[in-house]
Amino acid sequence: MAKAKTPADLSITPRDRRFGRGQAQERWWFAGDPVATAFMNALSITFPKGEAMFIESVKACRDGAPPKLEAEIRAFVQQEVMHSREHVAFNKRVVDAGYDLEPLERVVDEVLAIIRTRPPIVNLAATMALEHYTAILAQVILKDPDFFKGVDRDQAEMWTWHAIEEIEHKGVAYDTWIHATRDWSAWRRWKLRSLMMFLVTINFWKKRVDGAVELLRQDGITRGARRRVWWYLLARPGLLRRILVPWAAYFVPGFHPWKHDDRHLIGKAESDYAAAVSPAAA
Repeated sequence: MAKAKTPADLSITPRDRRFGRGQAQERWWFAGDPVATAFMNALSITFPKGEAMFIESVKACRDGAPPKLEAEIRAFVQQEVMHSREHVAFNKRVVDAGYDLEPLERVVDEVLAIIRTRPPIVNLAATMALEHYTAILAQVILKDPDFFKGVDRDQAEMWTWHAIEEIEHKGVAYDTWIHATRDWSAWRRWKLRSLMMFLVTINFWKKRVDGAVELLRQDGITRGARRRVWWYLLARPGLLRRILVPWAAYFVPGFHPWKHDDRHLIGKAESDYAAAVSPAAA
């Protein structure tokens, strides 16, 4: 059976969009839900510095990359830079809504300090795992027409735009890894990427839940806050539950992000954008 690989006709298209400029953002901007708002805010706080790390880790391992991969890396970098810019602006609106993000940002800084001590190939393996997470979370967002029900259109479009591009470039870090480890055995590759996914999974969800609980504390919601965040992740809407199968697929020998071609979600989301734009705004 032929190995899965990035589609030859894939186009990674940086979309230079800006969202929410000059607008006040509701404190509980996610349809008035403090728990959903807290989790999404905690997620957003990781993006500016986290995506800068993704860029650094991919660029550190790209030497000798074939022309197609080199071009995809350039497009990936452009997309991630714009994602960081928009989440910086989003996070500022979160601060303007009254939240203190310093405790959450300190956690991000502590993780990045550890990352700087590790070999580039290990950081690329971490990036690859996190890029898989962003891609499968993006699938949930784009598949569910009600995910952003009740959310201000500008906020919903920012997260949807980000999800589109995460799916589009989901194979770049993985293909860079395949290139950088081309002299490794299949067993050695599988062992490191699987171990890194386990470590990333434990740390990612613990820290995001802790961050959401801290933001809820700032809202005066302390009783049962952690339970409520886990309910949001596991039950309704069940983000974590809904990504379990694609998460497990990462551990299957021969895995590749494009083994599941979900580009139709990109086209659907972009057509929904067009339908949402009023004639006066077009």
